[in-house]
Amino acid sequence: MPDGQELDKLSIDLVDDIRAIPAGDWDACLLDTAGGADNPFLRHAFLAALESSRSVGGDTGWDPRHIAVRDAQGRLIGVAPLYVKYHSYGEYVFDHGWANALDQAGGRYYPKLQSAVPFTPVTGPRMLIRADAPPGVPGAMIATLSGLARRNDLSGVHVTFPSEADHDRFVGAGWLSRIGTQYHWDNRGYRSFDDFLSALSSRKRKMVRKERQCVAESGLQLFTLTGADIREEHWDAFDRLYRSTSGRKWGSPYLTREFFFQLGQDMADRVVLVMARDGIRWVGGALNMRGETTLYGRNWGGSDAYPFLHFEACYYRAIDFAIDHGLARVEAGAQGEHKIQRGYLPVKTFSAHYIAHRGLRYAVTDFLLKERAAMEAHMAELMQESPYRQA
Repeated sequence: MPDGQELDKLSIDLVDDIRAIPAGDWDACLLDTAGGADNPFLRHAFLAALESSRSVGGDTGWDPRHIAVRDAQGRLIGVAPLYVKYHSYGEYVFDHGWANALDQAGGRYYPKLQSAVPFTPVTGPRMLIRADAPPGVPGAMIATLSGLARRNDLSGVHVTFPSEADHDRFVGAGWLSRIGTQYHWDNRGYRSFDDFLSALSSRKRKMVRKERQCVAESGLQLFTLTGADIREEHWDAFDRLYRSTSGRKWGSPYLTREFFFQLGQDMADRVVLVMARDGIRWVGGALNMRGETTLYGRNWGGSDAYPFLHFEACYYRAIDFAIDHGLARVEAGAQGEHKIQRGYLPVKTFSAHYIAHRGLRYAVTDFLLKERAAMEAHMAELMQESPYRQA
């Protein structure tokens, strides 16, 4: 245990522009944290691209307030992505009912604090801490978060999609726990896509082959691009497709064209972009990010006029890439039980919540207990739909 004097020498500040923190210092904290190397979304370059492109900040309702912890010598030893939120969009852990309840009771739910990667439902550490930092640093960061809510009369703090280790630290400090589910594909040592298909039941195997054959016979050309192979024409086309699909299905797109430009400039080696072309016209695109062991499916844009193109570009091409590159898994993101029959099985996700308002805290605690029981039962039911052959 560190002595109190060691922790007393720490300084903890809020930073409203991640570019004020040197990229090497931020990424050193990330790479020293368990699971950090496999998570491209927590890299300084990704978060900086969100800010410089105005995908967050300004009037987006996401105001950066990142936590920076320094030791007595001024060395950065811990960071956490943090935002002041003025709405609940782009989080994928829904608390609209909580907000409505507090509003109806005469309280004020917004603004709130959110520790997350904006628009990115990907599990990862939320407290990024150097390996040689004092053991008490995580506790100091948690206390800072709850203290910020109390001192600024905020309704609470929400840590979404943390690693299980970080989740357990927050819960150990008295925060409320919430679980959810996503759909991931695990590479069981497959040598090829056909090898993967052989693990499925006969009926599901035929279904996947039929869907892939339909796309193959459509006349579309599909390209899996990464690094220098991704050119400006690809980003222009993907931005158009993403913007059209987001506007049609979800209201308004979160990410700007400038964000994709920055991503291509600074993290092209981490991008895996699947693009579909009909003649000379780009008609579909799936954006993935690559970690050390994991491929993360992120954004899709495309026309509904091409049967099964979404499944091919987002799910099957991702599996192809993971097998070819020896990756351990593909995380296909939130929602979509249709992913199960295509080999993506449900896994548990976590969030942790500090509710400063006493009355709301009691109500949310009761809600979460009931929700957890229902979620556990639902996940058990989903696992019964597994397409894999029984051993």
